[in-house]
Amino acid sequence: MFSQLQAIWRLMRGQRLRYGVALACLVGATLLNYAVPLVGSATIDYAVAGKSVDASTPALIALLLRAFGGAENLRGALWLAPVAMLLFSALSGLCSYVKGWQASLASDGIARRLKNQLYDHLNHLPARHHDRADTGDLVQRCTSDVETTRQFLATQVMEIGNALVLAGTALPLLLSLSVPMTLVSFSLLGPIVLYGYFYFRRVKHVFRQVDEAEGALTAVIQENLTGIRVVRAFARQDFEREKFAGPNARYRDRSLQMLRLLSWYWSVSDFVALSQLGLTLLVGAHWVTTGALTIGMLFAFLSYLSIMLWPVRQMGRILTDLGKTAIAVGRIQEILAVEREPEAGVLAAGHPAADDRARGCAGITPPAADRAPFRGAIAVRGLRFSHGGERHALNDISFAVAPGESLAILGPSGSGKSTLMHLLLRLYDYTEGTIKLDGHELTSLPRKWVRTQIGVVMQEPFLFSKTLKDNLRLGRGDAPDHEVEEAARAACIHDTILTFQQGYDTLVGERGVTLSGGQRQRVAIARAVLKRPPLLILDDAMSAVDGETESMILDALKQRRGRATTLVIAHRLSTLIHADRVIVLDRGRVIQTGTHDELAAQPGLYRRLWQIQTSVESDFQRELQAG
Repeated sequence: MFSQLQAIWRLMRGQRLRYGVALACLVGATLLNYAVPLVGSATIDYAVAGKSVDASTPALIALLLRAFGGAENLRGALWLAPVAMLLFSALSGLCSYVKGWQASLASDGIARRLKNQLYDHLNHLPARHHDRADTGDLVQRCTSDVETTRQFLATQVMEIGNALVLAGTALPLLLSLSVPMTLVSFSLLGPIVLYGYFYFRRVKHVFRQVDEAEGALTAVIQENLTGIRVVRAFARQDFEREKFAGPNARYRDRSLQMLRLLSWYWSVSDFVALSQLGLTLLVGAHWVTTGALTIGMLFAFLSYLSIMLWPVRQMGRILTDLGKTAIAVGRIQEILAVEREPEAGVLAAGHPAADDRARGCAGITPPAADRAPFRGAIAVRGLRFSHGGERHALNDISFAVAPGESLAILGPSGSGKSTLMHLLLRLYDYTEGTIKLDGHELTSLPRKWVRTQIGVVMQEPFLFSKTLKDNLRLGRGDAPDHEVEEAARAACIHDTILTFQQGYDTLVGERGVTLSGGQRQRVAIARAVLKRPPLLILDDAMSAVDGETESMILDALKQRRGRATTLVIAHRLSTLIHADRVIVLDRGRVIQTGTHDELAAQPGLYRRLWQIQTSVESDFQRELQAG
């Protein structure tokens, strides 16, 4: 338990002053609450019953009576007692309000900081981590787990403080009133606390199961909503409902197990707490009849016991929430403990890039974003890369691209085309071979700088749920409107956008779902062009575009030739024929290189693909003419 409290203490960094104010108000509220039974006890015994103040009178009672002007004065003005009790209760309520206000401000501040920290951290984690991570589980950790932590910090931290203050102040106070009665009143509180401790150990394990089951449930919902059109297209609603039923049932079972444990705790603690009250009342009543205890003192003890029993019974809920929070904080820390992708990479000794970096330490430094813009020269030598298996996705790749040159990359699925693009973007780092940009090793350059120099259109273009103009300006937020329109014209999407009711201010749905596949690709191309990057990568960027539109886009891109080095990855050879050079990949190796005319004239994969595609197009044209 101590380690969990340490973790929570670390979370409170920056908000500890607010918690200090809340704790001070808590102490004030507790002391004022304790004053109320003292006033009642003094009034019953010394003002109503007429007991004399002597050496056996508890010091606190004697002090209180002097504050009232003596027992005789209080007897003559009994209204002072209820007024004092009302005043103490009102001041206690005010302290409790300030305590809750400060604790809520502190917990909300911590939750806000945690969410910002998690969001920023997730945006800087390596691509390999996101490849393995479950999106639904990450959402669960960033929302539900943070909320569990916030609720604990807002309420239960103060309840822990309340229990400690009660234990630290009530015991000396009651001992000063009557030692024997104090021993009776506290006789069953120990078993309640001990039972709460063992309950905490049990419920912590169960809550982890509940949290993991909820994460799995969230993942199923997220996946279903993301692919809802596929589900409907294949009429898989019944299958998805049955798939959802499994995680839903597991979550229900774990939650019911948690509720059963909680109900057992409340039942047992209620029985023990009521037994403690009954025992105190029976023993106290017996001592009142024998004269060993006054009625006022019995009233005080019963009042104090009623004040204390609720926080003691709450220890079970506190321990439950502490267990939940410990698991939630642990799951949050698991994300934060994942190392961010290094800005400039970590290179093994003997790697050529490591040698470059060593020379950089001697005075040759890589270009900085503010003083050496990338010209567009790329040199790849002996590049090998594996995603973790024995088979290399890229195996001894070598080629070079001059600034402003266009290079087409062709190959069957799985040949390594997209992997090569990911390496250029430094989504992954290679350990064998070299990639040099303007003569500098790629892995020695800052990731952020590299990515600012590249405009990329992915195989599956992603659009945010914003306006078209915001999506186009993703790479250049300060781009003026006329440049936005110019880029849209280059991608043959400008005229389409003007047909929308709100034009460039049209909101696109999540992932751009309100647009067609071809429209999404053209917006993505326009976005990359607007960025004006020294290196433009088109990864099968026109697969959803019709032939006529593709030809128009390629003509627009040809007019921009020389402004940027361009890598075009495609399966349709019509997309590649205007490139300065073509390389053909197969199973991670370069098997052919040359211009379109050269490759179409020599035996090999390129000519076979060219013959197949031209034959299909010729047959299609003949059928159209015949029809």
